[in-house]
Amino acid sequence: MKKTIILLFILFSTFSYSQKLENGFVYLSDIDKSIQLELRYLSHHNFIGKPINGYYKSKIIVTKETAQALKNIQQILLKKELSLKIFDAYRPQQAVDHFVVWAKDLKDTLMKNEFYPDTPKNELFKKGYIATKSGHTRGSTVDLTIINLKTGKELNMGSPYDFFGEKSHTFYKNLKKEEKENRLFLRQIMIENGFKPYNYEWWHFTLKEEPFPKKYFNFPIK
Repeated sequence: MKKTIILLFILFSTFSYSQKLENGFVYLSDIDKSIQLELRYLSHHNFIGKPINGYYKSKIIVTKETAQALKNIQQILLKKELSLKIFDAYRPQQAVDHFVVWAKDLKDTLMKNEFYPDTPKNELFKKGYIATKSGHTRGSTVDLTIINLKTGKELNMGSPYDFFGEKSHTFYKNLKKEEKENRLFLRQIMIENGFKPYNYEWWHFTLKEEPFPKKYFNFPIK
């Protein structure tokens, strides 16, 4: 009897857990377990310096269509002994709201030296680094890079992820040859597989045929 109760509890917990996702969304690991991740907003290593509201588990959530497109890209990369590495995907509105509140607090510059050394914090809104709405909240935008599976290291893209400055612009002129080639390689493979780039952030791509182009979600990442 005790074993039966435990089994029922596990089944119920699993079922409840899966229901947290909105229709049309999936955990990327259920579609492709080989894609690597470093969910920065779950950690202290981000431009704010603390975990962001709405991030509770190291899980990548995206729309079904985005997951399949990423899987297709990953299969191409694996043949070259490379892999996608995702920093962020679906982002709940509560996280975006967290960014906005932080941006208005001009005294909080804990991570300035690493993420926005040359950009005054009071210009983050004007320059488009912080906004009240984000494509990520629609579930079909991803922030990512490529890693070398032999070394385990990210390809050199010329600037860190989430760096607020011109160095993050895809076609920034003062890049080394290798950095330019790596950015263009990432850009090309994403475009060829149904994504559109954002030229001010080399890591940022949105599925062209996103299923929720005007809807913003707020369920947490658990």
